[in-house]
Order: sequence, then structure tokens, then C-alpha cells
Amino acid sequence: MKGLASLLAVLACSAPGFALAAEWKMDPANSRLEFAATFEKSPAPGTFKEFDTRLDFDPAKPAGGRLDVTIRVASADMASADINKAIAGAEWFDFARHQQAEFHSTDIRQSPAQAGSYVARGVLTLKGVQQPLEVPFRWSEASDGVTMQGEFTVKRSPFGIGTGEWTATDVIGPEVAVKFRVRLRKAS
Repeated sequence: MKGLASLLAVLACSAPGFALAAEWKMDPANSRLEFAATFEKSPAPGTFKEFDTRLDFDPAKPAGGRLDVTIRVASADMASADINKAIAGAEWFDFARHQQAEFHSTDIRQSPAQAGSYVARGVLTLKGVQQPLEVPFRWSEASDGVTMQGEFTVKRSPFGIGTGEWTATDVIGPEVAVKFRVRLRKAS
């Protein structure tokens, strides 16, 4: 009887339409993580050059999935040596004390907005502060992997990003837009 149950389980798993969550690993050369603050109401864009995304996900059954993102905060680049030096300080990212930011999902759901759209709900840890965050993304499959892309906003004040003279939001806006395009391949 045990043998029959095992055989049925194997057959069920190989049946068309049955998908197990797959482990996905980021292709760094083809992935991008951008952010844009506003300075006097004009965009002040930047990128994080070093980050990693790990995903355990089945688009047909997203609820069992998990998204983990780590960002080397000191890799932030705003295309200006002076600005890059300023954001390294304690008033901004405080690279010396907080070298990494992380997002860990607790839940992934299909978005009712459109097919291929999902929302990962979890916790963002930035500058030693944890805050809940929803990360919407679109999932596009191709023969050589998948692309996960989306955008969301983060309020900077709860994380202590821009303290002291930068706390007010009249010069530097209260929100930072984050945009990502991550190329993923199945982990071997």
C-alpha cells in the first residue's frame, strides 16, 4: 500500500499543470535596483550596484512563496562624488554602522489587478529599523529564465534617512521611489 501511495504522489507531481515552487537565483549582470528621492521637487535618482534576490516561488501557487532581498547599502550611487559622500554619513544611510538593508517576505499573493501580477508582503530592515512593506511585482517568463519587475515607495522618516537639517520635507521629499528589474534563473 505504501508503494502505491508513493507511486500516486510521483504521478501527481508529474501531471500537466502541477507545479512545485522553484528556487530562483538572481542574474546580477541583468538586474537593476534604482531609487529616486526628490530634491526641491526634482527627481534625484540613484542605483544600488550590489544587491541579491532569492525567490522560492510558484506563480500558480504564490501563497507558499518567499522573497529575500539583501542590499549592500554602501553600493548606493547617485552619480555625484559629493552626494555619494554625503549619503554615507550618519544623517543618511550611515554606511559605517548599517552596511546592509534587507527585505524578507512573509506572504506572496496574486494581485487582482492583472494576470502575472503579485504582491510580496514582508518586512524591510533599513538603518536598523524594521517596517512592514508591500512589494508589487510583475512576473514574465521566457525560455532562459524569468523577469521580476516593479516599483513602490518608501517613506524615509521612519527609517531615519535624512535626519538633522534634512528632517523637513520641503527640500528633500518625504518619499523615495524604488524601481527594480530582476532577472532570475532556476537555482541548480
